[in-house]
Amino acid sequence: MVLKTTSPLAGLLRKSPFKPIQEHMRTVMSCVMLLPALFDAVYTQNREELFNLAKQIDKLESDADAIKSDYRHNMPKTLLMPVDRKDLLSLIHEQDSISDGIEKISQILTNRDMVVPDAIKGEFDALLEATMEISSQAMVMIEELDELVHVGFSGKEHDRVALMILGVRKSEHNVDKILRRVNRALFAVEGELDPVSVMFWYKIIEEVGNISDHEENMADRLLLFLSK
Repeated sequence: MVLKTTSPLAGLLRKSPFKPIQEHMRTVMSCVMLLPALFDAVYTQNREELFNLAKQIDKLESDADAIKSDYRHNMPKTLLMPVDRKDLLSLIHEQDSISDGIEKISQILTNRDMVVPDAIKGEFDALLEATMEISSQAMVMIEELDELVHVGFSGKEHDRVALMILGVRKSEHNVDKILRRVNRALFAVEGELDPVSVMFWYKIIEEVGNISDHEENMADRLLLFLSK
C-alpha cells in the first residue's frame, strides 16, 4: 500500500529531517521503558501483566514501524543540509531495530513459561540497568539534533553532542562487560536447566545486548554528521 503524502510527517520533513527521527526515537524509548516491568512480571510469574505489557510493546513497535515507513516515503531525494540521506535512513533503521528486538523478547516470554535462573538474576538485573542507562543517553543525544541544525553543526553544541556520543560509546563497552558476565553465569548452570529454556535465555540476553549495539551505531551515525 502506498502511503499518502498528506501525512503530518511530510510537513515535519519540510521543516527539518530530524523531527520525525526524534518522534520515532520517543516511540522507541517508550518501548524500552517497558523492559524492566516486563521482566518484573517474569520474576513474579504474573502472566496477566506479562501479556498486557507485551500487547503495549506490540503497539509501540507497530507505531515505530509506521513512522519509519512514512519517513522513508516522504524524505526528499536531496537535502539542503550537510547530511546524507542514506545516513538519516540508517539512523532511523538503527532506532527501529531496538523496538523490533524488544518485541522479539516479549514474544519469547509470552510464548513460553520462562523462569529467570537464580544464578543469573544479579548480572541480568545489572544488564537491564545498564541498558536503561545507555538508552536514556541515546534519547538525549537524539533530542539534541535540532540544536545542532540551528548552530550549523558547530560551536559549543557540536562539542556537547560529541561528549554525548563518547558517553554512549563508553556505556556500550560497559554493557559488553556485563553481557560476558551474564553469559558466563548462564553457562555455569546450563547443565542443571532445561536445554530449550537455556537456548531461549541465551537469545533473550543477546537481544537485550543488541539494544546497546544499535545505540552505539546511532552514536557513530551522529559522529558522521559532526565530521561533515
